This record gives sequence, structure tokens and C-alpha cells, in this order.
Amino acid sequence: MPLTSHRRLVVSATLIAALAAGVAPATSASAAAPRTPAAVPQAPAAPKTADTAPAPDVEGVVAALNAAMANGAPGAMARFSGPGGVQSRAVGVRDRVNGTPMDVRSRFRIGSVSKTFSTVVLLQLVQEGRLTLDSPVDTYLPGLLPDDRITVRHLLTHRSGLADYTDPMFANTVPGFESVRNRVFGYRELVDLSLALPRTTEPGVSYKYSNANFVVVGMLIEKLTGKPVADAYQRRIFKPLKLRDTSYVHPETRIAGRHVRGYLYPDAAGDPLVDSTEQTVSWAQSAGAVISSPADLNTFTKALMRGRLLSPAMMDAMTTVTPTDATNTRFYGLGLRRYDLSCGAQVYGHTGTVQGFYTYAFSTRDGRRSLSAMANSSNRGAVNTALGGTLEAAFCGKKPAAATASRADRDFSSLPAERDLPERH
Repeated sequence: MPLTSHRRLVVSATLIAALAAGVAPATSASAAAPRTPAAVPQAPAAPKTADTAPAPDVEGVVAALNAAMANGAPGAMARFSGPGGVQSRAVGVRDRVNGTPMDVRSRFRIGSVSKTFSTVVLLQLVQEGRLTLDSPVDTYLPGLLPDDRITVRHLLTHRSGLADYTDPMFANTVPGFESVRNRVFGYRELVDLSLALPRTTEPGVSYKYSNANFVVVGMLIEKLTGKPVADAYQRRIFKPLKLRDTSYVHPETRIAGRHVRGYLYPDAAGDPLVDSTEQTVSWAQSAGAVISSPADLNTFTKALMRGRLLSPAMMDAMTTVTPTDATNTRFYGLGLRRYDLSCGAQVYGHTGTVQGFYTYAFSTRDGRRSLSAMANSSNRGAVNTALGGTLEAAFCGKKPAAATASRADRDFSSLPAERDLPERH
């Protein structure tokens, strides 16, 4: 099928119809997370240039979206932007009740992709001399943390040892969600929930993903600017990049305008899905409460990688990574993931999980190619893994038949997705 700009497909089990159109990953601090030995940070590598990069495999992207649906998502969509233009695809529905087709122009909750937005704001404050990365957090928030060895850098790299309070919060998926759906937390309440749990590691020793780290990042932003994080996002990112579909509305519960409805799978097989679209996301705030769209996510990751938001020195710091597991394909920098794909491409961005939504938002280091993908379900790890297959298809293109076997052991699509929240399926 030819690739065309501003088009998407809606795919049912047996039919693909053309429609007019307009990326967990992080391992949580759960028992299932692999132990990662301390590692020497890797400096940013020079990726393949866009001129020599393969054309995106749009059929492969659609196959990944269909796989997400086959594993339980009501719908999914992806938008790729590169030198050849924009290609968008959508499958399934964005509303199970009225059957509204998935629409790539729609807004949705991006979960932990919010962490990259928060990191950009904090690194801008570093550029402005308001804080330094290797200073203790308690320098700026006196008495907040019981260990003055925890630095700002440790927060941004998930190496603080602060436990992830979402592990017990969502140990029972639907009851946990319903208990916080309309609740409004203060930042300090969330930090106290983390501090009531055992520490996961000594500061700086190893990677342990924790939403608590970016709650503290939000506190730092508000302390240093004297204003809510919503103001910092708006003035420093949303407005300069003209991200008209991107917002931070905490503690409001609605998603304004055209949007996707999200669905949370219960722990017990056979129980009905829960429409989780409306919620405060106060349990996450600066760790995961941003709302956006595929086009805006493409714009954001491309602009970030092209240096429009941070200085070269800050970009070097942000893209200096260490492993998150033993696969030698997954890494974390400062609020930023790097995935090394089977074709040698390296892509930077973040994954997101919030009740009802999985998101991938990644770009090449030169910012010339970007992909955003979303499926409207959660608590179904197979959906998240399937959605991750859009990265291989988009950035590596079609695999030659002769190379398929030799590349299989390095295919990012074969790895279970990293998780931003506890999951039972």
C-alpha cells in the first residue's frame, strides 16, 4: 500500500479501510524487575543519518497496531514523521460505547512521557544557574529526603533509591485506581508514601524506576520558579513549540476536545473493562499527568533532539545513558530512554503508562525522524509489547528475508515491554 501524508487506516479483524487523517517503558521497582549492575555511563553515540536510514515499514507499523488490538486494546494509532513526510495509521476504535473509529488527531493521556517534559524544564533551570545536577536535593528542598546523598541527577536517572509508591497503590488494579481516580494529592503526601517503603538501592548504585523521583522533580520546579509546574510547561515548552493539543490540567479530570477513551483491564479474567478516561492523575502529577496528541509528541521529541529546548551541554548530559536491564538494548539518561534497535538505529524518548493508555514517543538523535504510538488500554503487558513493535518497523524498515534470522535475537520487538506501573497481565 503506498505511503501518503495525512492519511490513516482503520483496521478491523478482516478489513482495512482508508480514512482521512489530521510510543514501560520503564521497569518499575517491583519484584519482577531485573537487577541491573552498576554500569559506566555511555556517552551519546553518533546514529545513522536520516539520508542513509531505511524507509519506514508502514505495513509493519500497521501489523504492530493490529497486534496490540489482538492482545486486547480497543484501538491503536501511530504517526511517523521523517524526511519523506508524515504517515499516520489508526486501527480500531477510540470509544467502545459508540464505536467511534480511532483518530490520529485525538488527544490522550501520555503517562510517563511527561517525565521528559519535566526533565526539560529542570535542565533549563540548570542552564539558568538555579541549581546543579550533582547537588543534594536537600540543598533546595531542606529536610525533604532523609538522605542528603541523593542528588538531582539521581532523581533524573532513577538512581535515588526512592521506592515507587505506585507499587502498593495499584497492587489491586481497579480498586487501587478507583481509590485515587478523583483524589487530589499534595506532592509531600506522595513523597511520604514513598518514604514509608524500604529504599530500593543506595543513591547512585543502580537503576530502579520510581515515580517518586519525578514527584520530587515537580517540587524542585515549583520551589525554584515560585509557580505551578503547569506554568513552567506552558511557558517553556507548550507555547514555544506551539503544542496546541498538549496540556497539563491537574487536578481537572476531563480531556478537552477530540480525545481517545482509555480502558483499564481488571485483574480478574472476564471482569468488565473500566473506562478510566476521566481522572485527576494526581497520583502522578509531574511524573505522568500531561495530555497530548501524536503530532504534538512528534514535534516535541524532534525539537528536543534538534537542540531547540536545551543547550548542547545539557543535551549531552541528557543523552548520556546507562543500561536499565541486561539486554544491551535499553538505556536511561536524564528523564530520557534510549532504545537500540535491531538495525543499529538508536532512538531517544520515553514510554508512558497511565490507566487506559500506553504510549511510545521517540526520535532519532538528529531529530529528523520521529514516531509516536498509542493504544487505549493498560494492565495488559502484551498490548504494550506489541505496540513497541512500531519502533522496529518505523525506524528499521522492512527486514530483508536473508537477514531475518540473524537479526531475530536483537529484535527489540521480541522483548517484553518495560513497565511504568505495576501490571497483572
